[in-house]
Amino acid sequence: MFGNKKAEKLSGEQKAGSINIIGLGTEIAGDLSTKGDIRIDGKITGDVKSKAKVVVSGSGEVIGNILSESAEISGKITGDVNTSEVLFLKSTATLNGDVFSNKLVVESGANLTGRCQTGISQTKSIFTKSDGAEETAGKREASA
Repeated sequence: MFGNKKAEKLSGEQKAGSINIIGLGTEIAGDLSTKGDIRIDGKITGDVKSKAKVVVSGSGEVIGNILSESAEISGKITGDVNTSEVLFLKSTATLNGDVFSNKLVVESGANLTGRCQTGISQTKSIFTKSDGAEETAGKREASA
């Protein structure tokens, strides 16, 4: 009776570390939020928020903003990308939007159209609190 609640809580925490996959041919219209890693092979029209890593493959497309700890982009993004750690733009990446990241790695051949700000001590991140309200933390500041 008392052990069930603890087991359910642990089960929920383990799911947060899972890898989510949006498969090729899948299209999602709406915002997506996760605590775990996510790989996008399909198309998302809406914002993508992750407390972990976001991977957009060569066939993947996001029309909206990406807010995450880190990201690896090989596909097409139309919107801003905001990462608190590292953003990798692979050679096949096309990004039409602004970049706010602590570190940025751009391979030869990647296309970036927009403003870029790196070395950010605090990046803007929006995540849902446990009560369902949105939380906005930090502001954009560059460090030298």
